[in-house]
Amino acid sequence: MRHSITRKITAIMISIVAGTVLLCWFINTTLLESYYIEHKQRALLDTFDMVYKESENGRTDEDEFQIKLDTKSSNSDISYMIIRSDHTIIQSNVGDDERLLFQFLELIFHRNDGNTQVLKNTQEYVVEKTKDRRLNTDYLVLWGSLQNGNMILMRTAVESIKESVDIANRFLAYVGVLMVILCAVIIYVVTKRITNPILQLADISKRMTSLDFDAKFQGKGQNEINLLGDHMNQLSETLERTISELKSANNELKMDIEKKTEIDEMRKEFISNVSHELKTPIALIQGYAEGLQECINDDAASREFYCEVIMDEADKMNILVKNLLTLNQLESGSEQIVFERFDLFEVIQGVVNATAILREQNGISLTVDTEEPEYVWADEFKTEQVLTNYVSNAIHYATGEKRIEISVISGENNVRVEVFNTGNQIPEDELSHIWDKFYKVDKARTREYGGNGIGLSIVKAIMDSFHQRCGVVNEEDGVRFWFELDNRVDDGKK
Repeated sequence: MRHSITRKITAIMISIVAGTVLLCWFINTTLLESYYIEHKQRALLDTFDMVYKESENGRTDEDEFQIKLDTKSSNSDISYMIIRSDHTIIQSNVGDDERLLFQFLELIFHRNDGNTQVLKNTQEYVVEKTKDRRLNTDYLVLWGSLQNGNMILMRTAVESIKESVDIANRFLAYVGVLMVILCAVIIYVVTKRITNPILQLADISKRMTSLDFDAKFQGKGQNEINLLGDHMNQLSETLERTISELKSANNELKMDIEKKTEIDEMRKEFISNVSHELKTPIALIQGYAEGLQECINDDAASREFYCEVIMDEADKMNILVKNLLTLNQLESGSEQIVFERFDLFEVIQGVVNATAILREQNGISLTVDTEEPEYVWADEFKTEQVLTNYVSNAIHYATGEKRIEISVISGENNVRVEVFNTGNQIPEDELSHIWDKFYKVDKARTREYGGNGIGLSIVKAIMDSFHQRCGVVNEEDGVRFWFELDNRVDDGKK
């Protein structure tokens, strides 16, 4: 491919290596000689500065200075001599000092012979590059005046093999380190430009395995990685769309199945419960009707008893059907709820009066903890129905002291009505089921007073239509049922 990564990497690496080699060759060719001469010149100047300062302090004749000068000259391969103005040699490190003195004087007084190049010229000294015609060797020569009036003459060979190798190696080490750092930076930057898209693709693929399709490849080139990134973006979009469609379809299917199962279970449960509740009264009605038809007992008292049983069982079926219709209307939302503001105490008093005869028959006492008006917002008829169900249950299940208490507790935004009766507690594992249709905690006791397990279901449906709460708690000596109503004066329902 035209934009192949392999070609790019190959071209980049070849360019870096070739450029490094060429650069090193160019630097060695153009700068090494100048660096070498500069180094030798620096050695001459350092030695001259040392002698110049010592002559200013008058210590050039001391043994310590002579040792120090000889050491420095030896280390830098410098030949020197210090002479007076009359050309008398004071100090030298050369064996044939007379011949060296002659060469210096010749250099000083014959500077324009074409073999001499002045490198530096100041008031104190002159540095020149010259060639020894006899030995055909280049030298750097420094001659200058000291503070005490003496002259110093120094020279060093430019072509000392050992020194040249050392200098060249040191110079190449400097250049080599610089080039390694430079190449490392270039290779790092280039490699990052190549590997970053690959790492980006790796991260995208990892997120796709977790069904996260939000990440998209951002490359804009035309090489293999960018082509792969474009294809991964397309794959991500296709997978996201397909999985979304599958999830939607699966969710709809699951909801349909659950709804169908729930409806089927509700239908079976309803048929079973209604059949169970109607089976006994129908059987009784049928049996006593057949008895009347066959004239089993011809006396008037027996016929009246048979008719009373038939009427009583028919009345129970009528109540059951009415309760079922009421519950169905409440659960379906077709029952109209009329919110109005009324005195809750009047409703409580009405229920107390309506159940007085039944309480007297069962020997049950009832107390109400307040006689103060308490105005609430709700449907008055349905509130009375809730309270009647609570009180009826309390009457039927009251045992022991046979005591019923009705309490009204006012709050900031609502009022709670509680109906307590002494007797047996409801098992904890059955508390959450007592609001279910046809559920009976004590089936024998329920049958005894003609209950069908729908009363508390109607209570729950009414309170749900009010958007209020209801509940039940066990206490040490009985059971307490409660419900709440809105008592806010500025409620929107008014």
